[in-house]
Amino acid sequence: MKNTMLLIFMSIISLLACNDSKTQQSPELSKSIERGSIVYEDFCMQCHLPDGKGVPKAFPPLDNADFLMNKRKESIRAIKFGLSGKIMVNGETYNAAMAPLGLTDEEVADVMNYITNSWSNKNSKMITVDEVSKVQP
Repeated sequence: MKNTMLLIFMSIISLLACNDSKTQQSPELSKSIERGSIVYEDFCMQCHLPDGKGVPKAFPPLDNADFLMNKRKESIRAIKFGLSGKIMVNGETYNAAMAPLGLTDEEVADVMNYITNSWSNKNSKMITVDEVSKVQP
């Protein structure tokens, strides 16, 4: 009996230790993130790098980026329509232009879901195609 209880206890601890945010994502969000990773690889990785750290003084980080995580509409707008002018990310000023990428609203939503749930970023509120469609220049 003692060994059985210990085995059950150890199994529960193992399951809890392996339980990360991805296991709690909806299937819809998981699929969006998967599609978004392809968009990121094709359109974003060259400037923001595979680790989302960006290039200091040139291209802002996406990993642990206050602008991305706190300015959701502005971040969607930048991906959807491009960006010019100064922005502040994690206390640093960036002033490089980002050309419009020509992405569909679904691709914008997918890549936003990917970058807001990658590296050290965690976003529990899924970005939807409807939300993206409402963002104007």
